[in-house]
Amino acid sequence: MTHHQSHDDHSQSGSNGFWTSRAFLVFLGFAAIAVMLLWEEHRAHFLGFLPYLVLLACPLMHVFMHGGHGGHGHHRRPERRSGNPNEPNGGP
Repeated sequence: MTHHQSHDDHSQSGSNGFWTSRAFLVFLGFAAIAVMLLWEEHRAHFLGFLPYLVLLACPLMHVFMHGGHGGHGHHRRPERRSGNPNEPNGGP
């Protein structure tokens, strides 16, 4: 068995990195317990902020979601001249 073959055998033997290891599963368990304990201890604080988050969302949505429509009418369409409506700018 050459060095390259033994290296390939080790890479395919089930060690696919941290995300599929036992250490990651243990980390997920501890993280789940930590999140549960934090939620139980600080639920009143988190839920107390919800009305303020809704009020804060209104001006933030106004600022960030009105950017795509031209700035409240500053880009007006040119007035059409009388003539053929199928031609650009209303005709000759």
